[in-house]
Amino acid sequence: MATHTTQVVWFEDLRRGDVPTVGGKNASLGEMVATLGASGVKVPPGFATTAAAYWHFVEANGLRQTLAVTLRELADGKLTLAEAGDAIRRAILRGEWPAHTADAIRAGYRALCARAHRDDLDVAVRSSATAEDLPDASFAGQQETFLNIRGERALLDACRRCYASLFTDRAIAYREAKGFDHLKVALSVGIQQMVRSDVGGAGVMFSIDTETGFDKAVLINAAWGLGENVVQGAVDPDEYEVFKPLLEDEAHVPIIGKKRGEKAQKMVYAKPDAQAALATPPTKNVPASKAERAAFVLADSEILTLSRWACIIEGHYGQPMDIEWAKDGLTGEMFIVQARPETVQSRREASAVKTYRITQAGRKLVAGVSIGEAVAAGTVCVIESPRDIDRFVDGAVLVTETTDPDWVPIMRRAAAIITDHGGRTSHAAIVSRELGLPAIVGTGNATHLLHDQQEVTVSCAEGRDGFVYEGIAQYEVEEIDFAGIPATQTKIMLNLANPGAAFRWWRLPADGVGLARMEFVVSNHIKIHPMALARYDTLADETAKATIAALTEGYEDKTEYFVERLARGLARIAAAHYPRPVIVRMSDFKTNEYAHLVGGAEFEPAEENPMLGFRGASRYYSPRYRDGFALECRAIERLRNEMGFANVIVMIPFCRSTKEADRVLQVMAENGLKRGQDGLQVYVMCEIPSNVILAKAFAQRFDGFSIGSNDLTQLTLGVDRDSADLAGLFDEQDEAVKWMIGNVITQAHEAGAKVGLCGQAPSDHPEFAEFLVACGIDSISVSPDSFIAVKRRVAVAESAASKKTAQ
Repeated sequence: MATHTTQVVWFEDLRRGDVPTVGGKNASLGEMVATLGASGVKVPPGFATTAAAYWHFVEANGLRQTLAVTLRELADGKLTLAEAGDAIRRAILRGEWPAHTADAIRAGYRALCARAHRDDLDVAVRSSATAEDLPDASFAGQQETFLNIRGERALLDACRRCYASLFTDRAIAYREAKGFDHLKVALSVGIQQMVRSDVGGAGVMFSIDTETGFDKAVLINAAWGLGENVVQGAVDPDEYEVFKPLLEDEAHVPIIGKKRGEKAQKMVYAKPDAQAALATPPTKNVPASKAERAAFVLADSEILTLSRWACIIEGHYGQPMDIEWAKDGLTGEMFIVQARPETVQSRREASAVKTYRITQAGRKLVAGVSIGEAVAAGTVCVIESPRDIDRFVDGAVLVTETTDPDWVPIMRRAAAIITDHGGRTSHAAIVSRELGLPAIVGTGNATHLLHDQQEVTVSCAEGRDGFVYEGIAQYEVEEIDFAGIPATQTKIMLNLANPGAAFRWWRLPADGVGLARMEFVVSNHIKIHPMALARYDTLADETAKATIAALTEGYEDKTEYFVERLARGLARIAAAHYPRPVIVRMSDFKTNEYAHLVGGAEFEPAEENPMLGFRGASRYYSPRYRDGFALECRAIERLRNEMGFANVIVMIPFCRSTKEADRVLQVMAENGLKRGQDGLQVYVMCEIPSNVILAKAFAQRFDGFSIGSNDLTQLTLGVDRDSADLAGLFDEQDEAVKWMIGNVITQAHEAGAKVGLCGQAPSDHPEFAEFLVACGIDSISVSPDSFIAVKRRVAVAESAASKKTAQ
């Protein structure tokens, strides 16, 4: 613990309560060094200068009067922000170190060198403001960090520059906005042994999903070289997501997202002979090699290690955390180099959430990583440098290559932000969240495709991918108040397909997922016909073969591409509702839809009526598709057993007969999915009259039924559900259809099987929901935007049924 006169203090002697003495960053480093080492969390050693040292420097150089006068002239409008900041920084940089402060820093540096058994140890020199990282102020990137500093002279120079960075234009503006008194904020400097991530990798991680606030995920961004490029958004990093509840069992590998970034450049050390002072930067950016760009920065074991550390740190601090990490390329060791409270999602009001939905929009112009969940429209303003800040028009959509803290004043005035580079943990992403602005980062080419005064709509309401639409789109905004949602005995579940949007609905009090559509993941995230991967070597279509080679780059086994991407896509849906049940329907494309997948035309027959053709269960045991179904089974087996999502239930669609059911169950067992083994439940879609007629026989083979009301109506009434001419005859509430539904519920319950319904009818017709409740249905599965309306309708129906019974 430091006293009010101490000049420097070692990290291990600091605790998180020492923010007034050494600022948020350094207090947090001390807390981790002192308390988390026993849990395996590694933090590089170091020491910090104190607030007392800063004030001593200020007094020794007569700077207090300079600061007060200059800041008063700024407040009175006599100086611009740029003029005031420049004047103060120049005054600080001209300052001389008081002898005993300089001696204390030199002595600390020598001791740190001795600990490392090295002369002129390379260190990171980080600024830590004493009002920093408080719950209502992130101070993200407001002060400077200097990396690869060697020698006492360079160290003292870097410390002085840290002091000066307390008065960058952005830092002054930030404190003004947050109401901090400039003359009551001091600066501590952290001097920390460098991790040789210049020849390894580094990045940022959050112990919470940064877009939705989903608190059961760790998000990691990674790039080659020093971590500043990831923090500033100068590169498009790798992105990894890990599901926290399954980390405790080391037999599981719950990595639910793994996206390789471009990582076009990396920050490395400059030559040692340039280190005499900071006139020449001690680091530089160089192009990454083709091999580095094509590879993931972290192995799965390293991703899991970092995620476990994130959980330990979050548990220790009792709140979601924003953490910087680095991997030493010489030793292979991983380290935590900073940790601070996450200041946006963790403070978001959880009882009510606004949802946005695009109803009509122009063509898509640009796509990238979605930040936030809102929609905004306006005119484009392309700005290449913060020097051009005067060109920006308030309320415009800011478009630029990347941002750093110098951009904050202009970002505050924007309606939305679009950048060419950066990931979810980049500066642009973090600041956009804090400002509550929708942003799309990592577009690659927005500054080339968009132009000034162009009207656009920025949509971050469609999952992990954000889109820029031409023109001013029409969209709806709804506020969902979770406090007003009634409880029901009938389980109300969700129909989900898009893994990218799965976390968006985690706060809904759903009873699980009644229908997760596998085919959406295949068509949108895999894009290749599974048989074209299983039979890649004999594929006749050379164009398809070339496309497959490009999509599966980095996969020696082409089928692994399908299995891994399908397992991870479904894992996001399973994670959002864990441990509640998630029913995954095996692929239910029709032949014409399968044929549109890459390489698909070679494996699909031309059918007059695909709706009644080679679909569903009939495919799974057929030589035409059996190898493709085996890949689906491998993905589910990995999802449940390797990743740990035992809440996943498998569902078989369009199963025409009990004989077909037996054949499918046999093929599943041969591919590692045996009903009953490891708790595996298998459901069947009830969408063919034979499923109702032989309900008790099907119930002996399956654990439950899910009524597909569209197909069941089509096949009961003999009406093509896609025919416009027959639309008036297609009625899910027809007495014949209702007889089918009521009958299967009765027979299934008598046989001990559960019954649910997935379809739009309960959303569109309150009386249909009442009918289902009266029949005693176990669950109803609906789209997320219908969830609250259906939940309320079912509550009313249950209440009415209860009163009727009581009478």
